[in-house]
Amino acid sequence: MANNDDSFIREVNEELRSDQMKYAWNRFRPLVIAVVVLIVGGAIAREGYKYWDTHTSSQSGDRFLAALKLANENKPDEALAAFEALEKDGTGAYPVLAKLRAGSVQQARGDTTAAIATFSAVGSDAKAPQAMRDLAKMRAAWLLIDTGTYDQVSAQVQAMANPGNPLAASAREALGLAAYKAGDMKKAKEWFQQIANDASTPRNIANRAQIMLDNIAASGKAP
Repeated sequence: MANNDDSFIREVNEELRSDQMKYAWNRFRPLVIAVVVLIVGGAIAREGYKYWDTHTSSQSGDRFLAALKLANENKPDEALAAFEALEKDGTGAYPVLAKLRAGSVQQARGDTTAAIATFSAVGSDAKAPQAMRDLAKMRAAWLLIDTGTYDQVSAQVQAMANPGNPLAASAREALGLAAYKAGDMKKAKEWFQQIANDASTPRNIANRAQIMLDNIAASGKAP
């Protein structure tokens, strides 16, 4: 009887661990993606404002603000058309900003494939400022966590995961979640451990990494 009880308890524990892992992924995936989108969106907005503030009479600035207004009014088709036109004949930093915002509109309307393609295009644009290229790659990577493979996520942000990079923590978190989703608990643990060990990691990201490490440990699927 005791053996049967022990076997039953082990089965229950295994189910609980599996449920905990699924719960952690389902619970924190929207949160971490939302946080990154807000951070990246804020950075893009600041870049746009600085340029606009310096060139208040710029026609491109007026067009960019008009396109943003269309997006905020939930008119995605009109907004995308306006951003596309600005990409073609805008001046200064506005063509790049317009493409980034177009990616955001595509994402908001549920066209993830198009959004990834747009962000990836900005990320590979040698003429774009490096900061914008990195932000675009980060946006693409976070969308690919759900829709792509670990290798696809890695191709976008692996280079940003190095110590000293201002986006290192977010890059490592994206890589950790991509590995976790792929079932590679060993690799996921390595990325989350890097986050936890780095004193410069923002507290909210460090806390999420520790939660994932706890769930990986409880699963028994990583040494």
